[in-house]
Amino acid sequence: MSFELLSQLETKIQATLENIELLKMELDEEKQKNEALILEQQELAQKNQQLQQDLDSWSDKVNGLVGLLNNEI
Repeated sequence: MSFELLSQLETKIQATLENIELLKMELDEEKQKNEALILEQQELAQKNQQLQQDLDSWSDKVNGLVGLLNNEI
């Protein structure tokens, strides 16, 4: 009887260890995805900043031209 219980316990422990290993691999994959998303977010933030600067520049140019037109009228 005790040998059967030990065998069952060993089987459950082995299954648990395999499950832990799978969870570790999943965690590593999620960490890699997270790092990739962080890099993408940083790139998008930089692009957004550049686009905002371009918009501000164009806005200044348009305001300057409107000002010139107002002075001519």
